[in-house]
Amino acid sequence: MSLIEGKLWDELVHAYAAPERHYHNVVHIEAMLGLMRHYEDALSDPQSVEAAIWFHDAIYDTRRHDNEEKSAELAASRLAGLLSPDRIALVERMIRATAGHHVPDALNDTQQRDCALFLDMDLAILGSAPDAFAAYEDAVRREYGWVPDALWRDGRRKVLQGFLDRPVIYMSPQLHASHEASARANLARSLENLARP
Repeated sequence: MSLIEGKLWDELVHAYAAPERHYHNVVHIEAMLGLMRHYEDALSDPQSVEAAIWFHDAIYDTRRHDNEEKSAELAASRLAGLLSPDRIALVERMIRATAGHHVPDALNDTQQRDCALFLDMDLAILGSAPDAFAAYEDAVRREYGWVPDALWRDGRRKVLQGFLDRPVIYMSPQLHASHEASARANLARSLENLARP
């Protein structure tokens, strides 16, 4: 049974329905939940992963740099009494890990595997079909509509190049097998487009 129901579900859906959310919205959450269900047999704690999915972008303001921290704090507050303190701490760590998309060393091996799959599900869009990736890029640009084009291009190039420079983009064997090659092709194509005047 899902932890996210009733008033908590209403609160989160309301947050993800904000008009300025063009990508980081309920559709993104539903896509991640679909991947979670698909790979559920590979997760040791699917309930904690589901909670991390629901809360990881609950606070999302493109003008701030503490969204992950604030989302983790919200998760801890709302999950009190629903999950044990150690599992809440795990959910918080997974949410904070979305800031850089690196698995925290502090987690044990089982938690690291769950976190890797969670982070990979968050980045699954990078390895999607070219038209879906293009729609994602357009949606993220709209979320940062207040950023002047030159600054956007420079910042976006750094983000995308950072992913391409990693030895692997996807840390789980599941998404590495299915998404790595297409993600690298999408990122390379996007960088070429950003280099054009």
